[in-house]
Amino acid sequence: MALSTALLLSLAACGGGGGGSGGFLPTGGTGTNTGSAGTGAATGGDSGSTATATLSGIAATGAAFAGAKVTVVDQRGVTVCSTETDAKGAYECPLPAGTKAPLVVTATRDDQTLYSTTASAAGGNVNVTPLTTIIVSRLSPNGDPASLAGAIATRPDVVTESTVKQQVAELVAALKPLLTLLGDALDPISGAFTADGSGHDRLLDSIAVSVRPDGSAANIEITVKSVPTNGEEPVSIAFRSDATLPVLPPEVATATLAPAGASLSVAALFARMEQCFALPLSRRVNAPNDTAAVTGGPSDVIAPECRTLFAGDDPASFRNNGATVGRNSNNQGAFAGLFRPGATGLKYDRGQLEFFRSNGDLVLSYRSVDSVGGVQNQTIVAKDVGGALKLIGNQYRYVVNVAPTVQERDFLNASAFNYLSVSYDVSIPKQNDGGGNAIDHVVVKAPNGVSYTYKPQPGNANLQLERVDGNGTANTTLLRLGSGFRDAARSGSPSLIEGSYFLAPQLSDDQLRLLPEQGVFTVDFSFVGGGTATQTHRMITRVPTIAEARQRQFAELSPTLREELKAEVAANQAIVFDAPNANEPSLIDFSAAGDTDGWTVPAGAPVPTALTVFGRSATSVAFEDRADFNGSARKAKIFCSTEAGGGDDHCTTIGGNSLYAAGTRITLFQLSATDAQQVLYLKGFATYLPAN
Repeated sequence: MALSTALLLSLAACGGGGGGSGGFLPTGGTGTNTGSAGTGAATGGDSGSTATATLSGIAATGAAFAGAKVTVVDQRGVTVCSTETDAKGAYECPLPAGTKAPLVVTATRDDQTLYSTTASAAGGNVNVTPLTTIIVSRLSPNGDPASLAGAIATRPDVVTESTVKQQVAELVAALKPLLTLLGDALDPISGAFTADGSGHDRLLDSIAVSVRPDGSAANIEITVKSVPTNGEEPVSIAFRSDATLPVLPPEVATATLAPAGASLSVAALFARMEQCFALPLSRRVNAPNDTAAVTGGPSDVIAPECRTLFAGDDPASFRNNGATVGRNSNNQGAFAGLFRPGATGLKYDRGQLEFFRSNGDLVLSYRSVDSVGGVQNQTIVAKDVGGALKLIGNQYRYVVNVAPTVQERDFLNASAFNYLSVSYDVSIPKQNDGGGNAIDHVVVKAPNGVSYTYKPQPGNANLQLERVDGNGTANTTLLRLGSGFRDAARSGSPSLIEGSYFLAPQLSDDQLRLLPEQGVFTVDFSFVGGGTATQTHRMITRVPTIAEARQRQFAELSPTLREELKAEVAANQAIVFDAPNANEPSLIDFSAAGDTDGWTVPAGAPVPTALTVFGRSATSVAFEDRADFNGSARKAKIFCSTEAGGGDDHCTTIGGNSLYAAGTRITLFQLSATDAQQVLYLKGFATYLPAN
């Protein structure tokens, strides 16, 4: 979601930060503005010159944007200052002699970048927030905030005192109903405030901002985080960076918002989670030592620091997609890490309130980092209990995951046909109703009201989409809504050259742009034996348009492995396994010669954490096998895994090992990555040739 890679900045304006706050009952209200500025070790572009002014401000998304790298670039393209924000999101940059206005300020942390600007080199306050990022986008000639620093080199007139004031005034006018409700009259760029959840910072806590460049402009949306009424979609405004700003509707004036200090309460929850996982295994759960994983359930969680994370101080109150707190012999269960020594020291940060459910429960996104640097972006549901946030899970009985998805198909021996598609990935594992009755089918109703059917299929762990024409299943979980070739100059539709299933008609970028930012899917289960159940699942963000997707970078094959695969698949358009034997085990070893890296991850690209292979057995049964790994991994191995029942015959067993059977064909290798907004990025390397 980094704008530095020019696709998506989805800034849910709330997050990690300090300690706890008072009660957390969503209400309206007002706050006051206070200001402070911290200092950081700064370096100027003109080494040895005397500073003539100091630039300072707050970088925040509601919570402090702590530990972010701040850079200031002047009109000459020179980086005149580089520093870091402190724990409160404050920064201070001395500007060396010779600094030439206008200036562009960026604050970058991990894959998220905020932008701001000023028309003066005389110093002063310049905040860096989602709102200032909107202003920079609207000043940038192509709508991409990352392009403004380059644009002012030849067109300094795009950032003047007059143009900045105009953009500030237009943004303030668009937000007026919300600003009135919160009592916020601060200039978003130059006004002084503190990232403590009050005043202007409470405004940042109360909105989610997305800025998506598409090459010619940016698609911008501001969504108000309020408790929905009767399941209504949240109030929002959407506009192009080069268009007139619409005004938030007047009903915002009565919206039920998170109170002052919301981000601090969210941060306090994740700080408590860290305290739990800082304990050794035998203090967290009933375990004889701290070195071996154990199995257990909610009652085996013994540490008060861990039990008090949950509603009623009881882990048994937590349910998420059918899972309760515990760990079984297959390492399955919610919070299974409580029962494993490897999870000791797990860190939690980047906590953000994404939206409220209609009952006031909070859906939070967060990042976890394990002891070896493995990173995961996930969501969880909490509720206010007596002034503190407690974990409850989504309380669903059945496992359903719906994710906006960007897929790039890379044809190893036909790169001219490489394409992008955008979709919703509806992942529903095979499961039963608790009484042994398996799923017969599932009907999924999308936010636009169109329904799709998913059914079990041999060889696939997840239910597969049934073709709309009724001609069997489509061997995919993806609702492919739109597509286009990676080369924008290439005409035609990828659906005409691919064996993969595309919905018809495909949506245009203009239609994709109109999809709701937080669309709701309704999932109706039908079980063998006649039982039924219904769940609803709300997204954090919409799927990108194809033009937006083209601005994104993905993981790439290492040059060595690419050449190896191209040579291997040239004749058969697949990796075809011979009969396995003990000396040459049949498995997927996705690495280059000499056991070197199989893929690279460009700066700003989403980091893969899974590899899936797709193919068919010798008897043409479709299958998929998957391996999950740490985000630092650059190679992976996959052992054959047979789906129980249904005629899946792509594996064979030798010496107790499950290996790929003779004649099994691998036609696609796919790397998967998930960003903080739960957008799924799939980079697939196809061994086959397109149809045309």
